[in-house]
Amino acid sequence: MAHGILGKRRVEKEKREAEREDKYMVDIKLPHDHGQNVDRILSKMPDIDECVQVAEIFKQISDGTRLRILWLLCHCEECVSNIAAAMNMSDPAVSHHLKLLRKSGLIVSRRDGKEVYYKLADTEQAQIVHQVCEKMFRISCPLG
Repeated sequence: MAHGILGKRRVEKEKREAEREDKYMVDIKLPHDHGQNVDRILSKMPDIDECVQVAEIFKQISDGTRLRILWLLCHCEECVSNIAAAMNMSDPAVSHHLKLLRKSGLIVSRRDGKEVYYKLADTEQAQIVHQVCEKMFRISCPLG
């Protein structure tokens, strides 16, 4: 089923790209020609909806607390109370951040009895965010 959804999304994306290419090839005439292949570049430019979607993900990791929580959940599955203890925060404050991260699709949750466990989502976007964060921490780490 997931493969079918991914295939459908890929077809929809290809259709949007084709529509965007048609739109930009016809509608946009830049005032100056600097000798670059700008038409080709503009034909590949993401549409505003795609940019808003990506901006929402960046917005989630722009908060230091959410970034720390996300980093933890990239490496283990944890419950709210343990995350709160690790972050030195209250359970409700952590729950608020988890809700935002889950809404953005970066993390997922599962219930086991009364406990809810959180971990990094198994999506391409979440994996890319994880990789970028790891690289950025290595670059900024004074010990690395």
